[in-house]
Amino acid sequence: MKRPAHDYEVRAKPIWCPYCGNYGVISCFLQALERLGVDPATLALVSGIGCAGRFPAFVRCYGLHVAHGRALPVATGLKAARPDLTVAVIGGDGDGLGIGGGHLLNAGRRNVDLTYLLFDNSIYGMTKGQPSPTTPAGTKSRSTPFGNPDAPLEPASLAILSGFTFVARGYPGHVGEELVSLLAEAIAHRGSSFVQVLTPCVTHNHAQTYEYYQQRAAWLEPGPAPGTVDEALRLARPGEKIPLGVFYRVQEPTRHERLGEAAVDPGP
Repeated sequence: MKRPAHDYEVRAKPIWCPYCGNYGVISCFLQALERLGVDPATLALVSGIGCAGRFPAFVRCYGLHVAHGRALPVATGLKAARPDLTVAVIGGDGDGLGIGGGHLLNAGRRNVDLTYLLFDNSIYGMTKGQPSPTTPAGTKSRSTPFGNPDAPLEPASLAILSGFTFVARGYPGHVGEELVSLLAEAIAHRGSSFVQVLTPCVTHNHAQTYEYYQQRAAWLEPGPAPGTVDEALRLARPGEKIPLGVFYRVQEPTRHERLGEAAVDPGP
């Protein structure tokens, strides 16, 4: 049954900084839920610490706000106990790739049927602007006044190599059909979905602004996503332009399906 987007809204309103990229993401996320007709009574959002961690409070759903970097293992347990739920994990680049990086690798290889939205603003925004795992080398910040000395991680490539069976990148500055469709595809995918969403931090990251992404981010031409890791990595890798779209999509048995097979097959 199709539901209007306001069915997923609650009385609490987002309290991010004005013009934060998160506002565009939540708008597109609600539209994706509307398109899929997800019942709020079967929707669970699990989040960690950080600006993105507030997300479940602004959606009509079951919400779990857990310890820093621990959203994925909690969501894995939730999906194991309640496979009937639509489970989405919300985290920032610091939460997901810093302290939570090891959990990202394991969630991917297990092919748990959940969707992970990585809000990537390339900075620790809530703690006032320190470099995160995705901050470009050389970026000046409050804790690196002479430039960030460390090379950044590339989230989409990492997700592909970790075993996620759906991997994509989106951008809320182009709020419209593209990001809504991408999020709907990710949620509907049976298996582990990973979406890196570029979310400008207008308060603490003045190097990667809306103007920066408007000039560099570009959606891929419509067409089937590749089913090979090598081709997906080639598509996902940022260069002069930052590609947006679905980089990888394969259908493999989920962890729940494999456990079910093991339960009925006693083996030799």
